[in-house]
Amino acid sequence: MVNRLAPQLLRRGVELFALISVIVFAALLFYGNNLEQFLRAMVTLHWEWILVGLGLASLDWFGGGLRVYVLARHVHPETSFKGAVLSAGLNFWGTLITPTQAGGGPLGVYVLHRYGTPVPVAMVALFMSFVATILFFTVAGPLAVFLGAGRSLEQHGILGDAVSLNDLFRLSLGGFIAMGIAMLLVMIFPGTARRIAQWILSLFERRGHPKLAGWVTTINEGIDHAHEAMVAFYRGKGWLWLGAAILLTGAAMANKLLSGYVVLRALGIHAPLVDVLLLQTLIVFLLYFAPTPGGSGLAEVLSAAVMSIYVPRELTPSYVLLWRIFVAYLTVIVGSVVFWRWLKLWEQQASSGDGGGQGPADAVSVAPPSVDH
Repeated sequence: MVNRLAPQLLRRGVELFALISVIVFAALLFYGNNLEQFLRAMVTLHWEWILVGLGLASLDWFGGGLRVYVLARHVHPETSFKGAVLSAGLNFWGTLITPTQAGGGPLGVYVLHRYGTPVPVAMVALFMSFVATILFFTVAGPLAVFLGAGRSLEQHGILGDAVSLNDLFRLSLGGFIAMGIAMLLVMIFPGTARRIAQWILSLFERRGHPKLAGWVTTINEGIDHAHEAMVAFYRGKGWLWLGAAILLTGAAMANKLLSGYVVLRALGIHAPLVDVLLLQTLIVFLLYFAPTPGGSGLAEVLSAAVMSIYVPRELTPSYVLLWRIFVAYLTVIVGSVVFWRWLKLWEQQASSGDGGGQGPADAVSVAPPSVDH
């Protein structure tokens, strides 16, 4: 029953994503209060920068795919590059159309498996991709601050002069660092983390919270998987490939970090590249906690608020629309086309009696097996 409903749930996710995006964009048009200026801005764009934005959007697939390929190939040399690219793209598509980004991982694992990578290896590769992302910000962020980035942001703030945008960036950077340290401690010392989780489990059980206790049990399993993933990279050149993946995260995250600057230039607005990068890092961090599919609604409002120091009010709808096209809408469109073409093919195979292997519904609901290396 769950398997049959999964594609419908993904379709509902696309519809909800689109609905929220349309409503919020209409509100931004009202906020801009200048439809004529919006239309004029859209027909007088610097199209060379639009082409740059389209190239950046493709890095969600190819940059992320290269990172997945490098990590998976360390454990499984026969990993398909095409499968890695599709895995990265559909992983991001799944995060955009499901609440709290829950659907990306299973889809990414399934696609790699479909192209011949064993499920445990696929899980390790995608998990270590996430680790590489956190470590990238943990290293690159403090380096940027050390080199003096963000000082001009101290002149712009919220709540009067109480909190500057640079303060918010440093707060988000602290969040990435805390996540990175916690993740490494869990992976390197799983026994300690498991004992803490067991203590929390016993506390919930004594107080009569079986549902919360079940969540802690799931966390325990996740700790084991994380440690097993780390063990796979203790061996041989594992650390070297993890280092390469951290560097490749720059390409995998380039669209999210650079699209804001590209859209500003497309609209004829000049702003310091480094400061825009820091603001986009802040947005990326905050959207990790967005409950709506793809952060729809929150992403538009957050971007409009943060980038208001560079974007005039009447150009806000133009900026947000172009920014969301590059960082989200294109991937939602392409991913939807790819997924439902596959779904149609699998339905044809099922009706003809060929079987066709595991379908997308199974991929969404599959339970992660343990990793055995």
